[in-house]
Amino acid sequence: MSNDLAAQHRPALFHRAWTVAVIACLTIVAAAAFAAMPGVLVDPLHTEYGWSRASIGAAASVNMTVYGLIAPFAAALMDRFGLRRIAMTALVTIVVGAGLTTVMTDVWQLTLYWGLLIGAGTGSLSMTFAATVANRWFVRRRGLVIGALTGSSAFGQLVFLPALAWIVDHQGWRPALVTLALTAGTMIVLIALLLRDHPADLGQRPYGATAFVERPKADQGAARRTLRVLYGSVRDRRFWLLAGTFAVCGATTNGIMWTHFVPAAQDAGMAMTAAASLVSMIGVFALVGTVLSGWLTDRFDPRPLLVGYYAGRALLLAALPALLGPDSGAVIVSWVVLFGLLDVATVPPTILLCRRVFGADGAIVFGWVNAVHQVGAGAMAVFGGFTRDMTGGYGPVWLLAAALCAVAAVAVYGLTPTAARTGDPAKA
Repeated sequence: MSNDLAAQHRPALFHRAWTVAVIACLTIVAAAAFAAMPGVLVDPLHTEYGWSRASIGAAASVNMTVYGLIAPFAAALMDRFGLRRIAMTALVTIVVGAGLTTVMTDVWQLTLYWGLLIGAGTGSLSMTFAATVANRWFVRRRGLVIGALTGSSAFGQLVFLPALAWIVDHQGWRPALVTLALTAGTMIVLIALLLRDHPADLGQRPYGATAFVERPKADQGAARRTLRVLYGSVRDRRFWLLAGTFAVCGATTNGIMWTHFVPAAQDAGMAMTAAASLVSMIGVFALVGTVLSGWLTDRFDPRPLLVGYYAGRALLLAALPALLGPDSGAVIVSWVVLFGLLDVATVPPTILLCRRVFGADGAIVFGWVNAVHQVGAGAMAVFGGFTRDMTGGYGPVWLLAAALCAVAAVAVYGLTPTAARTGDPAKA
C-alpha cells in the first residue's frame, strides 16, 4: 500500500513542465543575446558616428535600467494575462527596437530604440520570467530549474559574442542586429505553438506536486499589485540587503564585464574576436555554474553560498588588470572559467531567499530586487565609459568592482533565514 502511495506522488518521467522549461530557456537565450551587443557596438558606433564612449555607455545604461524596472511589472502582468501573451509581446517589442536601431542617425535614437524598446522587451523576459515559470510549473527541482533558466540568460548574452563579433568585423554591426532580430522572430512562433501559462490549463499538476493546483484568478490590477508589493517590501530591511547585494552583482557582471570587457581587452592588445570568445566562454561556464548553484540551493542555506560567490568574484576582479594582455594564454582562460562559474551563480540563492522571505509575492519582490541589480549595472556601465574617456584605461573600474563584491559578501550575513512573511512555507 505504501509503495502505491509513493508511486502516486512520484513525478512522471516526462512531464509537460519540462517542455515549458525548454521553451522558456530558448526564449530567454534569444532575448538575452541582445545584451551581448553593447560590448561589440562601442567601437563601431564610435568610429561611424563619432559618439563618445560615455554617451554609448549611457544608452546601454538606459537599457539596463529599463530592463530592471520593467521586470516586476512584467511578473504581475504574467499573472494577469499569462506567460505566453507577455512573452510574445516582449519579443515583438525587441524586434521593432532592433529594426529601428539599424536606421538611427543620432545618439538619442540609440537611447530610445536600444535603451527603451529593447530594454523593455528583454526585461520582460528576464529572471522574473524564469522565476514565474519555475514557481508555476515546478515543486520539485525548482532550484535546479531556476538555475538552468537564469544560467541560460548569461549563456544567451555571451555565447553569441564570437559570431556577433565576426559579423561586425566582416559585415558591419547592422547585419548582426538583423540576425538577432530574426532569432527573436523565430521564438515568437515557437512560443505560440508550445508555451502554456499554467499546468491547470492542461489538467496537470505542477511537477512534483502531490495535489492538483488550480490556476490562480487573474489579478485585475497588475500595476497596483506591483506597487503595493514594493510599498510593503521596502519597509523590510531584508529587502534592502537583497537588493543592495544584487546591485553589486549587476555592477560586476552586466555593468562592467558584459559592457566593457571587450574594449578593455582591445586596449590591452587583444583582438576583438579573441576578447569576444573569452566573454563567450564566461557565458558557457555561467550556465554550468548557475545550474550547479541551483542544485546547491535546493540542498543548503543560500546565505553561505552567496558569501562564497561574492568573495570569490572579488578576488578574481582584483586580479584581472594584471592578467589582461595579448599573450595571456592559459592564465586568462583559467580566469574566465572561474569567473564564469561565479558569474550568475548568485541568482538561484537570491530568488529562493525572496520566495522564503516574501512568500507568494516573491517573484514580484525579486523583480524589484532585479531592478536594483540593473540600476547597479547601468551605473557601472556609465562609470566604466567615463573612466575610459578620462583616464584612457579601465584599471580603477576593476578595483572598485572587487571592493563592492567584498562589501556584498559581508552584507549577506545580515539576512536571517525566516519563514515567508505571507504565511507561505519557507520550503515553498
